[in-house]
Amino acid sequence: MTAAVPATGNPVPAPDDRRAVIRNPVLTGFHPDPSLLRVGPDYYLATSTFEWLPGVTLHHSRDLVHWEPLGGALTEERLLDLTGVPDSGGVWAPCLSYADGLFHLVYSDVKSLTGAYKDVHNHVVTAPAPTGPWSDPVPVAGHGFDPSLFHDTGPGGSGRSWLLWLEWDHRPGNDPFAGILLQEWDRAGRRLRGPVHRIFTGTALGRTEGPHLYRRDGWYYLVTAEGGTSWEHAVTVARSRKVTGPYAPDPAGPMLTSHGDDGLALQKAGHGSLVETPDGDWYLAHLAARPLTPRGACVLGRETALQHVRWTADGWPRVTGDAGPGRPARRVPAPPAPAEVTAAPRPAPYGGFPGAEWMTLRRHPDPTWLSPADGSGGLRLRGGESLSSRHRQSLVARRQRHTRFRFEATVSFAPDSPRRMAGVVHFYNTRLWHYAHLTSDAGHGRVLRLAVCDRGRYSEPAGPVPVPGEGPLRLRLSGRGAEASFAWWDDAARGWRPLGPALDAGRLSDEYATVGDADGHFSSWGFTGAFVGVCAQDLTGGRLGADFTDLEYEGDPQPDTDGGAP
Repeated sequence: MTAAVPATGNPVPAPDDRRAVIRNPVLTGFHPDPSLLRVGPDYYLATSTFEWLPGVTLHHSRDLVHWEPLGGALTEERLLDLTGVPDSGGVWAPCLSYADGLFHLVYSDVKSLTGAYKDVHNHVVTAPAPTGPWSDPVPVAGHGFDPSLFHDTGPGGSGRSWLLWLEWDHRPGNDPFAGILLQEWDRAGRRLRGPVHRIFTGTALGRTEGPHLYRRDGWYYLVTAEGGTSWEHAVTVARSRKVTGPYAPDPAGPMLTSHGDDGLALQKAGHGSLVETPDGDWYLAHLAARPLTPRGACVLGRETALQHVRWTADGWPRVTGDAGPGRPARRVPAPPAPAEVTAAPRPAPYGGFPGAEWMTLRRHPDPTWLSPADGSGGLRLRGGESLSSRHRQSLVARRQRHTRFRFEATVSFAPDSPRRMAGVVHFYNTRLWHYAHLTSDAGHGRVLRLAVCDRGRYSEPAGPVPVPGEGPLRLRLSGRGAEASFAWWDDAARGWRPLGPALDAGRLSDEYATVGDADGHFSSWGFTGAFVGVCAQDLTGGRLGADFTDLEYEGDPQPDTDGGAP
């Protein structure tokens, strides 16, 4: 636990201060591994997307309180091909930086992650604006993950840039988290050059990853994630007078952690990045999770939160707030509001979706499977592969951002085979989902079924329910904490009819998705969060279309349990 050390710099505002308040998490639902950047008066957040597209979710703010979605950065197959990547593979821990009038984005594309090996492709792309257009990816060192770029271009800096990443060691008997490596990045030549330096091997917390580098008052500060990605997660800091090290860790221990206090609303606090405001304040962006019960399921996945940072007299950053020293607070004083707030940059178009919150699974949108529904303002999905596929699913979804929510959609679909399906899905990964869908049954014609996949085990707790007529059908998915349930609108009865029993929503979580053995090897990982959406399958190969209209998501903020953006 971080010790209480006298700090200098801007004080934490008193309760009667008229500053706005940051309500954590600022990005609710699945938004892990935040990289926080300021360019002039504008702040940008980049977060991991794993197997979801577009890759690397971006947000913009002028005050650290209000965040507008910019969509995703990696919107084309030339930038990111996720075909076949494993669950919780794909894009890990992006880093957004700025130099020479260009935004630089470095990210990992993880192709395998269980067992001893991590097969990783790391890339750097640049763009004149956070919304693109992004350059063709340049591959960089791939024997590890979580790369970041540091540009030593501030006052007194060298003007040089450096790539950092974690080295992964698969050999038995060695620490797989083998240390943080650093090598010079030639911005003009877009290549690595010079020797590789091992600058840090971590603290006693272990599992050192997620490096970010900063320069302040003649010191280089290395911010890392340690303790693993679950309850023992932490942010640690080390520093050096030389960029190439050696780096000495803060003797007070981690800068931020939730470990040891199960009563905190924000758990798993770790993987942080720093930013300085125009007025000289400092803030830390970090991931956190909110379990339904102490150390229980975190169905919303890992979210993004912000903490106020002060500096000690001897030059160490400290998180201080109403949760205690080094603890993540729910409410944090915001920096002074800017005199003028401008609109966010326009999100880059992607898939013709009605908003920037919609995503697809491993498959970029194209007219062969996704198009506007004729004259309805909705979506037409051509039937793809099953919900267990890692290749060509026809699925459009958005993050579940509240523990209590309602999601509805109207589906128009005329199946003639049990291998043709379309409906509403509550989805975690290819092995964990709940699915209410229209299909066909030889004995009943068009029917409604409820399917459940529990760590790959398939069952149908409800159906077949005959659906009269051939017209559109309204489906509803409701969440109430650890329970989720489906219903359908019965025109004849003029009311909602339940479809099957209440389901265990806690199984759609990182905790349930992560499966390991006594030897410390894992057969599956869970790094994302629950999604709600619509999908269509045609296992005959005929690509029968289904139209989805009036897609509505509504969440109950519940101030005591859900914070941040609506």
